[in-house]
Amino acid sequence: MSEAGVIHDIGYQRYSGPRLGRFALQFSLYVHGLRAAFGLGRSAKAKIFPWLVFGIMLLVAVIAAAVRSQIGQTVFTYTGFADQMSFLIIFFLAIVAPQLVSRDLRAGVLPLYFSRPLRAADYVTAKFAAMASAIWLLLGIPQFIMFLGAAFTTKDGAKGVFNELGDLIPGWGYSLLWALMFAGIGLLVASFTGKQAFAAGGIVAIFLMSTPIVGVLASLPSTTANSLAGLASPMTLIAGVGQWISGGNEGFGLDLGRFGPIYAIEAVCLIAVSLLLLLARYRKVASL
Repeated sequence: MSEAGVIHDIGYQRYSGPRLGRFALQFSLYVHGLRAAFGLGRSAKAKIFPWLVFGIMLLVAVIAAAVRSQIGQTVFTYTGFADQMSFLIIFFLAIVAPQLVSRDLRAGVLPLYFSRPLRAADYVTAKFAAMASAIWLLLGIPQFIMFLGAAFTTKDGAKGVFNELGDLIPGWGYSLLWALMFAGIGLLVASFTGKQAFAAGGIVAIFLMSTPIVGVLASLPSTTANSLAGLASPMTLIAGVGQWISGGNEGFGLDLGRFGPIYAIEAVCLIAVSLLLLLARYRKVASL
């Protein structure tokens, strides 16, 4: 008797466990992206640059905390620390952002991602959150070390600690603003190429090549042009927002005049536009 058409039981079983859904997929992508930003779970070579940047920033924070505790002199404020470390963050972003998104393009795994109940918005949200969290940690942890050095050597007791905490929290908020700006622009640039070298070069170019424009505008004889010069570069834009909110003259020493709110509006719009363009980019990829 012929066995044609007979179905053999080879042991496959239907999955009967819990189905975690889109949020679990987003969270897994976020955790994976945050680990990848610091080279965790990857080769030793992938860990060198992120941890070198982190180590330099920690060293600066430890020195600042030691100076503050020994002689009472403030080397950096918490917002000033973020401004001074911005160039290191640029190079960190140039290495990490292509690893988070360019590798997926090059490896061709996006169709596999989007074949699951994962939408383009979920992918963008997870990657953006991972990149922004990594940058915030790079700034926030050293700022906390500076806080410890100041708070536990204060001569004002609990009052001094609370005063120092009142300076730290706005500093963390300012670092978050840096992280959102850097993450949005960096991921947007990296999302257009699967070649990490091209993505890294594009990210560095956007941040560094826009800085001389600020210098040119600031040198013009027009007071309005001088005040608006910082709008031409993401770095001076964020520094301008911090300067306007704090009422100080730290960072890049911009003369904002009456245009402080314009800096805040452009910063919010630039972050929003970066996310919208990133979402449009991956919606296009998902539809292919």
